[in-house]
Amino acid sequence: MTNSDLERVTVRPMDEYNQKLVSYVHPPNWVNPQPADVYDLVVIGAGTAGLVVAAGAAGLDLGLKVAIIEKHLMGGDCLNVGCVPSKTIIRSARVVGEIWNAQNLGVNIPQHNIDVDFPKVMARMRRVRAGISHNDSAERFQNLGVDVFLGSGRFATKNTVEVGDKTLRFKKAVIATGARAAQLAIPGIEKAGYLTNETVFSLIQRPERLAVIGGGPIGCELAQAFRRLGSEVVLFHSGSHLLNKEDAEAAKILQKVLINEGIRVVLNSKLEEVVTVTEGKRLYFSSNGHRDSVTVDEILVGAGRSPNVENLNLEAVGVEYDLQQGVKVNDYLQTTNPKIYAAGDICMNWKFTHAADAAARIVIKNTLFSPFGIGRSKLSSLVMPWVTYTDPEIAHVGLYEHEAQKLGIEVTTINIPFSSVDRAIADGEESGFLKIHHKKGSDEIIGATIVASHAGEMISEVTTAMVNKIGLSKLSSVIHPYPTQAEAIKKAADAYRRTLLTSNTKKLLGFLTKLS
Repeated sequence: MTNSDLERVTVRPMDEYNQKLVSYVHPPNWVNPQPADVYDLVVIGAGTAGLVVAAGAAGLDLGLKVAIIEKHLMGGDCLNVGCVPSKTIIRSARVVGEIWNAQNLGVNIPQHNIDVDFPKVMARMRRVRAGISHNDSAERFQNLGVDVFLGSGRFATKNTVEVGDKTLRFKKAVIATGARAAQLAIPGIEKAGYLTNETVFSLIQRPERLAVIGGGPIGCELAQAFRRLGSEVVLFHSGSHLLNKEDAEAAKILQKVLINEGIRVVLNSKLEEVVTVTEGKRLYFSSNGHRDSVTVDEILVGAGRSPNVENLNLEAVGVEYDLQQGVKVNDYLQTTNPKIYAAGDICMNWKFTHAADAAARIVIKNTLFSPFGIGRSKLSSLVMPWVTYTDPEIAHVGLYEHEAQKLGIEVTTINIPFSSVDRAIADGEESGFLKIHHKKGSDEIIGATIVASHAGEMISEVTTAMVNKIGLSKLSSVIHPYPTQAEAIKKAADAYRRTLLTSNTKKLLGFLTKLS
């Protein structure tokens, strides 16, 4: 079957950059290969999880036959409608934020003359995305020894998958079909039309007025980015504060920043109806008992994800699933069919690219090595950091204090405000902080939260310590260059070390100091 028999994929706008993107991740002239007699591994879905599984298995140099199936764009959400495009436009938006803050640093810039060329910002995003896309290309994976099939895959029998007119027999299979933006049950919103992460990056003109639904990480990131790029933004959130799953103090700092930047934040909101009017799209809502409305040009839905479980014919292979939670897996990422595994957004609460990558590595080990007596890996063994890429960034790893309490773990929290970190003061970024939770009576790190402009670059040191069982005592001996904002980590470790000094030790040190 040639691609002329398949659905032709386009990405709006089909300029030179998106044509280049499509030529890599869903080439229009692609010819699906003749299937092997049997595959050691068939992967459905070519997002991060699927690509890592396929490349890892094929790269073991064991002569394994591996196939991957993708119905839309290889690279999945991360490359096409997630991490890569969002962080690229966030970088442009951060420049505007720096200009807004320039006067506080002694640099006078006429802020009313800032000229944001929105079409150019989006063109740069498309250029960057196209430039990266060769890493996930069909041709590259073919060269790695993976049979690449473009089209919709579905299970047919207990050991076969169909894609187009091809039938692929497998020994083991992996479901990595990801998730999509959830549909919201708001009367009138379907008729009025709305954007999601899957369509917002196709914009070529800036929406002058934008409503963002959802005060989680996606909603906050894009609300701030579009505000800085020149849109009037109203951000709706059903909770009492933004990022309600995050550390409350961290969320409070970001919420204040967004409001100060001119975003209208509507909390405890209930969206009742969307109506198309001459002026645009009018949203009727209630908040704290008051009913109001706002008219915008575009609506961006950034609340919730739905797993892509439809049309896989999972019933045929005995794989249990839930329409909200996705495919059911055990701690080894094995489905209710022992020959079929799953990884990524289709089955995990952690919906991050790096989480999908880590899960894929577990799947490789558990599908290919455990049958030979090599130990199996567990999802629960992962120490997972994550970052909300607002400005400031909010980075976290491990447990929050309330989560530790629920597990019966007594913790002590060390809080280092960035107002006590010299580099943060020099940078004019004193509002952030570092919190480290450690077991009470021990230096074992349980979790940490960092609020800083580049918190995502700092959290890995704490993550490394947790993974390698390095406690605060040893962190205290690590020399940190001065001045850096990461010095906050050493300050936290030093604060722990000071708690080890008993009153008698302090008296002795005082006595010895006087003698010297």
